[in-house]
Amino acid sequence: MPIFYGKGSLMDYLKPIKALHSTIGFVPTMGALHQGHLALMQKSLLENENTVVSIFVNPTQFNNSEDLAKYPRTLDEDVKKLTALNPNIILYAPTVADVYDGTPLAEHFDFDGLENQMEGKFRPGHFNGVGTIVKRLFEIVQPTKAYFGEKDFQQLQIVKKMVAKNHLDITIIGCPIFREPNNLAMSSRNERLSALERIEAAIIYKILTSVKAQFFTKSTAEISEWVQKSFRNNPTFVLEYFVIADEATLLPCTRKHKNKKYRAFIVVIVNNIRLIDTISLN
Repeated sequence: MPIFYGKGSLMDYLKPIKALHSTIGFVPTMGALHQGHLALMQKSLLENENTVVSIFVNPTQFNNSEDLAKYPRTLDEDVKKLTALNPNIILYAPTVADVYDGTPLAEHFDFDGLENQMEGKFRPGHFNGVGTIVKRLFEIVQPTKAYFGEKDFQQLQIVKKMVAKNHLDITIIGCPIFREPNNLAMSSRNERLSALERIEAAIIYKILTSVKAQFFTKSTAEISEWVQKSFRNNPTFVLEYFVIADEATLLPCTRKHKNKKYRAFIVVIVNNIRLIDTISLN
């Protein structure tokens, strides 16, 4: 499997591929690969002649230094998984200095307000970091299509906005959430949970499916109160936020409109580990 640790050597490798106008699918990841990541890659392999995967834990999107330090880094295991999936995958696993040409600094982005909702409120500067790294990776790889999971739905919408605002000729593909057998959304952070915490975290998806069932008969205020109450008596799981929002604008829904799509977003903290999930409501 071709592995590149520097952007110069990767770009040189991709030049003849681009000269032939071969399609390039791109899956940016932070590593600790799970089945959800591999599903994105399988889709890219089906839809493109070449697939590039990046593994890079991006410091500028972490506003919590402890979270950055503890984020799982398993490059050797990741390489084995990629090789088993398809040995023709092109891997870019750079250093911070290679991506940022020295000191890692985030650019400032205007995402038309998408960045101010939910994750943006609780993780100041997070989406400037996301925008910076995704834009840089797009400039290096210059893919035809790029694949992102819907678990981070706000991030997906922000990447689409960044591509549109910068007039980049890249198609952004959102892919369904992959879940563990108990329906916990697959995430690299799940590796930090204890065995018991991982089992009990099934409560998150149970609550989301109940929210979906209540959506047509109850107000968003009533549903939000029910969700908060569901977590109040549970010392293991702390609700950071729960929001029902318009899929397009990500603004909280106060009154439902027939012609709009809505989605529930939730973040739960277990032993200082943030677990994110979302579900389409209509």
